[in-house]
Amino acid sequence: MAVNAKKVAVYVAVVFVAYVIITDPKKASDYVLIGFQGISDAAKALGDFATWVADGGK
Repeated sequence: MAVNAKKVAVYVAVVFVAYVIITDPKKASDYVLIGFQGISDAAKALGDFATWVADGGK
């Protein structure tokens, strides 16, 4: 039962993404840019944290 729910959720997500890309490519590109910016900010924050820990937490 859970596997079917997961498949349905993935299918719905894929259909939604395709719909957004087809109906408004500009907004879809903005969403991708926002996503990559978030990933970049998270990676930078993890790097800063690791540096802080390596420096002894000062």
